Amino acid sequence: MKRLILVTSPPASGKTYISKQLAKKLKHVVYLDKDTLIVLSRQIFAVANQEYNRSSDFFEKNIRDYEYEAIVALALEALEYDDIVLINAPFTREIRDEKYMADLKAKLALKNARLTVIWVKTDVAVCRQRMISRNSDRDTWKLEHWDEYISGINFEIPRELDDPKCKDDLLVFENSSQQEFEQSMEEILKIIEE
Repeated sequence: MKRLILVTSPPASGKTYISKQLAKKLKHVVYLDKDTLIVLSRQIFAVANQEYNRSSDFFEKNIRDYEYEAIVALALEALEYDDIVLINAPFTREIRDEKYMADLKAKLALKNARLTVIWVKTDVAVCRQRMISRNSDRDTWKLEHWDEYISGINFEIPRELDDPKCKDDLLVFENSSQQEFEQSMEEILKIIEE
């Protein structure tokens, strides 16, 4: 059976590194990163004469949901050609939206594919340090307004996605240390490759 893997978590939890390492170890996988679409989003800010701020109302209204729509459409198309598609993206709202998730599962069912959500669990302090270290302009506002930003971020594992009868619908990737990373990588690969 084909599979769509969503590697999700709040920003700077280690999604990109984990996603790339998973994709390298899996067979027959297409890797998609929502950040690839940022070049288009920047152009929308520029054309609209808006300050580049991915935490702004303008971004929320005119860009955010379309980035997700585009990356999911690419993933669904890619499933026609390979067995596994892995999307690296926060999906912070979507994974807690029952209707969105049910609709996504229905679309996958039409392609004889299942959904696996990998939630990257990382300490908040580690996320902040990683954000500082990566020194990306997409994080400028977040770091300058850290308390306001972090108060709106949900670090809770989306347990509502976990069906006790299904062992691979929600997998938690512990990622606050190298030891956690290595152990989680081994365990999750074993489950996905069964």
